[in-house]
Amino acid sequence: MVALFIVSAEAAAGKTAIAVGLGRELLGEGRKVGFLKPLVGEKPADTSRGDADFVKQALNLPEDIARLSPSLGSGKALADRARKAYIEVSQNRDVVIVEGRCGKKPADDDSKAAYEIAQALKARVIIVESYVGGKPAPRYMGSYLSFGENLLGFILNKVPKRELKRIGEKLTSRVKGTETRLLGAVPEDRPLLAFTVGELAEMIEGKLLNDGEKTAELVENLMAGALCVDSGLDYFGRKANKAVVVRSDRPDMQMAALETATRCLVISGGGEPVDYVRFKAAEKNIPVIITRNDTEAVIRNIEDLLDRTRFHQEKKLSRLAEILKPSIDLKAIWASLGLT
Repeated sequence: MVALFIVSAEAAAGKTAIAVGLGRELLGEGRKVGFLKPLVGEKPADTSRGDADFVKQALNLPEDIARLSPSLGSGKALADRARKAYIEVSQNRDVVIVEGRCGKKPADDDSKAAYEIAQALKARVIIVESYVGGKPAPRYMGSYLSFGENLLGFILNKVPKRELKRIGEKLTSRVKGTETRLLGAVPEDRPLLAFTVGELAEMIEGKLLNDGEKTAELVENLMAGALCVDSGLDYFGRKANKAVVVRSDRPDMQMAALETATRCLVISGGGEPVDYVRFKAAEKNIPVIITRNDTEAVIRNIEDLLDRTRFHQEKKLSRLAEILKPSIDLKAIWASLGLT
């Protein structure tokens, strides 16, 4: 039995997605996989427990959420509590994937706790970071190197496809000097960054007027109403699987959006859609969301949602497998874990 500790010094880097992807690959190879996301130094967070709940479903784990994501507290005996939690989820398992966080500096409390947990579990460590254009990667190497010989390497996530080759060559060159290995560069993928119609409605404090059955549909793109009436169809036809945000006083642009591949229509400014817009939306089975916020505020809220979208949709699992397998050096990881 071996522990694989997936950590990051940044939020929403994709740790849960990587954990699920690796876990499902291991299951596909006949390995028995467990999962642990301990909460350190804080009360249970809804997002953390939500991540554990999704992993439970994705990996078909029998343990309840309290065992998969236990609160360890902080201070003395943290290592003992971590070992106890690990033992509870590791019975009859070949690999337990542990998800955690690290601070941006070695002296940070999160960093100290992560080092202590890694040492207590004798875990091998993989770092996950999001690609940020123009920034060196890994950006918090000082913190990561303090894992010492337990550190296997890092995975760079959400890399624009046009940057994949250049980034891979650059990072391989940079990392050689630190003895930290690049284990994968995962391309940015719109379906994996998507959010649901229901999540969108909640984020913008909107009211869903119709077709509640479509709230689980994934939104991959975002468009705001065009300025030119005549260009409406051509403009909205440029993107599929999108949410379109249009002011309440522009039923012409609302109609144009409904004639294209639209996941949902968001009407900003608080006004109700006119009858023929409602009829067209019902005919096309396209949800309509109304919100009192203006278009600028709606766009800003949706951009925030994109930044922190979490990998909680079952529809994303098959796409994740397609993306991860050619992007990550699975053989190197399995070999480091003694699974070859």
